[in-house]
Amino acid sequence: MLRKGITESFGAAIHSVSAAQLTDGVINRSKRMILDTLGVGLLGTRSAVFNKALAHSQFMSEERSSVWGKSDITLPPYYAAFVNGIAVHSMDFDDTWHPATHPSGAVLPALLALAETPPGRTSGLDLLLAFNVGIEVQGRLMRFSREAHNIPERFHPPSVVGVMGSAAASAKLLGLSPEQCCHALAIAASSAGAPLANAATQTKPLHIGNAARQGLEAAQLAQIGLEGNPAILDMDRGFGVYYKDYSPTAMLPDSASGGFKWILEEQDVAVKRLPAHLGMHWVVDAALAARGKLEKMVGSVALSQIQHITLRVPPSKYIDCPLPATEHQARHSFQFSACSALLDNKVTVASYGEDQINRPALRELLSKVTVETPEDNRPSFDEMYCEVEIETDQGQIHTARCDTFYGHWRKPLSDKDLVDKFSVNASSVLCTKGVEGVIEVIGDIEALSECSVLGSYLRMASSPHEQLYSMRYL
Repeated sequence: MLRKGITESFGAAIHSVSAAQLTDGVINRSKRMILDTLGVGLLGTRSAVFNKALAHSQFMSEERSSVWGKSDITLPPYYAAFVNGIAVHSMDFDDTWHPATHPSGAVLPALLALAETPPGRTSGLDLLLAFNVGIEVQGRLMRFSREAHNIPERFHPPSVVGVMGSAAASAKLLGLSPEQCCHALAIAASSAGAPLANAATQTKPLHIGNAARQGLEAAQLAQIGLEGNPAILDMDRGFGVYYKDYSPTAMLPDSASGGFKWILEEQDVAVKRLPAHLGMHWVVDAALAARGKLEKMVGSVALSQIQHITLRVPPSKYIDCPLPATEHQARHSFQFSACSALLDNKVTVASYGEDQINRPALRELLSKVTVETPEDNRPSFDEMYCEVEIETDQGQIHTARCDTFYGHWRKPLSDKDLVDKFSVNASSVLCTKGVEGVIEVIGDIEALSECSVLGSYLRMASSPHEQLYSMRYL
């Protein structure tokens, strides 16, 4: 947790300081600094790097890409990638890999934004290949460290490996040379990193948006000749700064087959059923099972019957939030997710709404929760478990444990359930034709000659009446 009072003092000082408090010495020195900065900045407009960045910015301001679900709004590609990336992670509903990251949200928005820009047509196969390159690079980078296998403690992984994946995918789609691809990764590395302290806040989704945008921009800057350190992945002071046990290996063809061996072939992703941090899926499934045992015993479940709740979860400070006050805190709260499941016998998108968070019954149930972190419960999404124990007013104990929830990479969603999830989510924004069109295009994307058709379906917004109707099912 933040040390109480430090940030508050900064905020107060920033707010209250006035021009009257400037001294002559400070004024004189700062004027010198301003003048010098303007001078070197003006001189710098004659430099090669400035002119490359200027050309890039002018080009980007002329091109426009789609904002998903908005029929009448387009943005420069990197801003389209930014806002669409934010949308992907806005409810923590996007896929999760192991070692821990959210791989798709950092890559797909960048590629779809880029696919709408000249000069050439992007086929579905082009898009599919570039997407997998971006996923593969993230997977390889995460395997350069054993530390990355655990639930993160210091930084949000998509902000580190996601921007590299976006850069790699964008470089592939742009057809960059090997040297330019190296520079794209180096440029992207200087935009990597976000502190985990911003988890459970509105800023966390920006990590995905920034990764998508900055990776795309890194590839475009490399395309026009901007250079970085071509050994960025080899060095402890390069990409290695993010991991204490950094041990990189080369990205080479498979020694046995001579072909390319994709990590995604061996390591599936988790597709979430709940719009919350991945850890919540274990505790919700365990809570529902424990509630089922209680209901089977007494015939019905009332709040007054539950005297105490014990959650046995892996140690992780940022998903231990006893009394969440916002939807983002609730999505990162073992306690809230378990109590929602116990109280309502379900957890949905609506469960994390403000009206649900502030219910007196839920607050009362939260006051009965104790969290334990058993030594055998490792903070790894591949090894953790969650156990929920309910003690009743009659002294009865009902316990349930979840080792692998439905949707985990060991227990993936069926194709039908995945399509159903998409349909429910997408129909809150798109009309029926748009929803069905996206499903059809993605289902046969490798045969698609032009990706613009996908963009057209993603812009088919439904009417406000249709959106209101579909929200009833979320």
